[in-house]
Amino acid sequence: MNRRRFLGHLAAAAAAAAGACTPAARRNADAASAADGPRKRPNIVFILADDLGYGDLGCYGQKRFRTPNLDRLAAEGVRFTQHYAGSTVCAPSRFTVMTGLHIGHATTPGQGQCLEPERLTVAECLKTAGYATACIGKWGLGEEGTTGVPLKQGFDRFFGYLNQVHAHNYYPAWIWRDGEKVHLRNEVVTATKGYAKGRGGASTKRVDYSHDMMTDEALAFIDRHRDRPFFLYLPYTIPHANNEHHVVGRHGMEVPDYGPFAGEDWPEVEKGFAAMVHRMDRDIGRIVARLKEYGIAGDTLVLFSSDNGPHKEGGHDPAFFDSNGPLRGIKRDLYEGGIRVPAIAWWPGRIPPGRTSDHVSAFYDFLPTACEVAGVAAPDGIDGISFLPELTGRTQPPHAYLYWEFPSQGGKRAVRAGRWKAVWLDTNKKPDAPPELYDLAEDIGETTNVADAHPDVVERLTAYAKEASA
Repeated sequence: MNRRRFLGHLAAAAAAAAGACTPAARRNADAASAADGPRKRPNIVFILADDLGYGDLGCYGQKRFRTPNLDRLAAEGVRFTQHYAGSTVCAPSRFTVMTGLHIGHATTPGQGQCLEPERLTVAECLKTAGYATACIGKWGLGEEGTTGVPLKQGFDRFFGYLNQVHAHNYYPAWIWRDGEKVHLRNEVVTATKGYAKGRGGASTKRVDYSHDMMTDEALAFIDRHRDRPFFLYLPYTIPHANNEHHVVGRHGMEVPDYGPFAGEDWPEVEKGFAAMVHRMDRDIGRIVARLKEYGIAGDTLVLFSSDNGPHKEGGHDPAFFDSNGPLRGIKRDLYEGGIRVPAIAWWPGRIPPGRTSDHVSAFYDFLPTACEVAGVAAPDGIDGISFLPELTGRTQPPHAYLYWEFPSQGGKRAVRAGRWKAVWLDTNKKPDAPPELYDLAEDIGETTNVADAHPDVVERLTAYAKEASA
């Protein structure tokens, strides 16, 4: 079944499921239109941090700064201890969120992707059920003039960065609104590296902080669509570093002020990092408050996670705040610290509060979960499994295995199956070399390679890796 036929099938199924819905609601499902109609399906808000580590939230053990709003969401919802990003870097992780596929099924799994016309996204699936859809933040899955831009991938509205490098500047000269550039009150100095191609620049006049603009846009989207189902994908850029910070002589953790950390006896860059996370936490609190203000919190599933493990860029040292917690590795590693990420789900009245879940899940589970929440069928042939049963306290089907690959740094692959984790290094030169093997139930820090003691497990996980990359 091709993409157009599948979307038509979803629209028809959504219309049939509407049953006693009004004619306006059925027209929404049939045509995937933007017309207003009575609320029949829950809202979905997915907030994605950029390079936030497993240990960077209070509810995951952070001791040096507080994240009260996210901690409150965890206390009122469910906190996942074994949730995984789709990749160890930005763009491929976003690919898995949008498509429900693990990275072995991506066209170019390592760095940037351009979503092809035949790829079905979660936004397209939700539009068949009459959802208003918006992507606000860092996209990274298609440049201007390609098939991968958000407005061609199921989103009604887009505000933010298309390009990964452009997104590294929090004070850009311009930003995208739908298909137009919005020029900002930020002066640009001599461009270097990626900025030489007109992607933005390091700024000397700093007025419009992009993160704040994203939050304002998200709140405005909720204001406009509070009376109908909506899907808000909010991939923030915080706390990613600006790697062009040397152009203006600043460290890479760009933030308007250090807030409550200004007086700390910390390096300036670490004050900046903490202030960025603090700002994100504050703004997530504002979004939740807006949902409560409109009386739609109980109609809204809010999910929060991070696209990969903590970074060591822009002068930041992830060890300063113990950003990977008990885990080994950081961004660009396929050890746990590079791919195991914080994940919180909040849905008052539907998710029992105060829960901690050890269900093993991944970014590519989001698409089928969102589809089940919305009452539409997920596409065939995806790798994800809906974790709505886990959210609502029902029996949850498990994954047979999870899979990652990363072509940079010599090439890496990893498989997790149950308690076991296999990691292959230098795969570009040694594709058939045996993996390292770790027992995560006993060794969450991946300190002891037990491959020699468990050849049967190595053989099984190697077969999974071959199947996933075929």
